[in-house]
Amino acid sequence: MVDEALRALDGRFDSLYDGEGQKSIPSEQLLRALLLQMLYSIRSERMLMEQMEYNLLYRWYVGMSMNEEVWHPTVLTKNRDRLPEGEIAEEFFRVVLRQARRKRLLSDEHFTVDGTLIEAWAGQKRFQLKDEDDILKPPPPPDAGSNPTINYGKQKRSNDTHQSTTDPLARLYKKSRGSEAKLAYLGHILTQNRNGLVVKTRVTLATGTAERHAAIEMTKQIPGGSKRVTPGAIAATTRRLSWNRCGSFG
Repeated sequence: MVDEALRALDGRFDSLYDGEGQKSIPSEQLLRALLLQMLYSIRSERMLMEQMEYNLLYRWYVGMSMNEEVWHPTVLTKNRDRLPEGEIAEEFFRVVLRQARRKRLLSDEHFTVDGTLIEAWAGQKRFQLKDEDDILKPPPPPDAGSNPTINYGKQKRSNDTHQSTTDPLARLYKKSRGSEAKLAYLGHILTQNRNGLVVKTRVTLATGTAERHAAIEMTKQIPGGSKRVTPGAIAATTRRLSWNRCGSFG
């Protein structure tokens, strides 16, 4: 399936690079490496490259020889950032989805919506108080050193009064009562129930209403004309949601 999708995208890969200079990582190998990282839950580019050093199956899948030198993690990161700019990752998803639709593996009636917390690459110490002009003003460190210890136990911190200096769009959020609040985003998927295949995805700001708003938006984009669509939502308490083409959602 990946081979077929990459052949379909072959004409778009050249648009990711300038006309001059050497392509540091072939786009086909880059996409294969990122698939390995997602499917096997490898948590960083550095760890992915470390495993590529000795895992012959990974090397074979990506298309590297046994003696070929693996890429530096920062080179992989810079090349990975080209994929959203060229809409290659999204088009790859659509091409794979078309394969499933051609093989009649997709349902157009019954779906499941689910969400997950995506931690932002931002530390709690950078979640600081805003002043009247919305300029972030870091508090003085309680002790000396480049990484001081700060006790937030008695401080009230919220998204209305605080903002991260590292990632301003990240919001303090927790998915369940009693769990730790983290600076995060929310990821959402819409899965058809026949074979459990993901048909739509979204990443949103971490808010209390983001999951149901993303569910409505993704469900509206399901092809099928006036046919009734029934999505079920997975949450702390499982609930059944139904949406019809007239726009009601309950």
